[in-house]
Amino acid sequence: MAKKKKKKGKLKRKLTDKYRLVVLNENTFEERFSLKLSRLNVFVLGGVFSILLIAVTTVLIAFTPIKEYIPGYSSTNLKIKAAKLNFEADSLKTKLAVLENYTKALRPVLTGEIAPESIDSIQVEARQRLVDERKLNATKEDSLFREKVERKTRFALTNSTQNRVNVIFFAPLSGNISQNFDSSANHFAVDIVAKAGTPVKATADGTVIFSGWTTETGYVILLKHANNYISVYKHNGNLLKEQGDFVKSGEVIATVGSTGELTTGPHLHFELWSGGYAVNPTNFIDFK
Repeated sequence: MAKKKKKKGKLKRKLTDKYRLVVLNENTFEERFSLKLSRLNVFVLGGVFSILLIAVTTVLIAFTPIKEYIPGYSSTNLKIKAAKLNFEADSLKTKLAVLENYTKALRPVLTGEIAPESIDSIQVEARQRLVDERKLNATKEDSLFREKVERKTRFALTNSTQNRVNVIFFAPLSGNISQNFDSSANHFAVDIVAKAGTPVKATADGTVIFSGWTTETGYVILLKHANNYISVYKHNGNLLKEQGDFVKSGEVIATVGSTGELTTGPHLHFELWSGGYAVNPTNFIDFK
């Protein structure tokens, strides 16, 4: 017990023993500065200084740009840019998915391919009526009666079509039609002959949804109109509007040309689509 007390007393004396730190002039040995210290004072001051140093360093790193100079630490601006780019990438993925679906829907319009069930109902009825007439050996009375019925049906069909349109279409180009709309030949358009360089006009108010080049049909421009109508202009000499432009009815959007592998000379290949179905443009437009 006495030994332990002796050791404790010895340790206490070591910690509390005073030492003087003296600074002397080397030439005159004059005392310039002195400081009394003990081991305990040194430990306390050293601990306080270390804590303050750690605290100040932590604050500087946490709340100032100095942390960006630490190896392996990304800068704040870089993190902001990375987050922004990540957000933009997600937005682009969404837009790309929408555009892919839209492109799939427009591909038949650009290539001229169309499924049998996509043929305009007006043309189906006309073809069916033509087949029936060829197959039947009608009497004179039947022929007269059928002529009256067809006249009334044709009038009613035209009126219903006009009521359904609700969009006024104008001729994109005046001229002679070299090839009419013919679903049996997979020609879902009218070809209008004109001199190269003749202005091609928008058939109605709309927005340009495609303006570019295809191998088979050359320079092509597509307009989307009200009530889900789409007008297509192919084999142009050059295009005057870009995708996203809004055009007014009668505004010049291209010029007549003879571009693409499937062209037979300067002309306008004009298509009109309604809800994804090709319709006969002559049912809506007078090209003369």
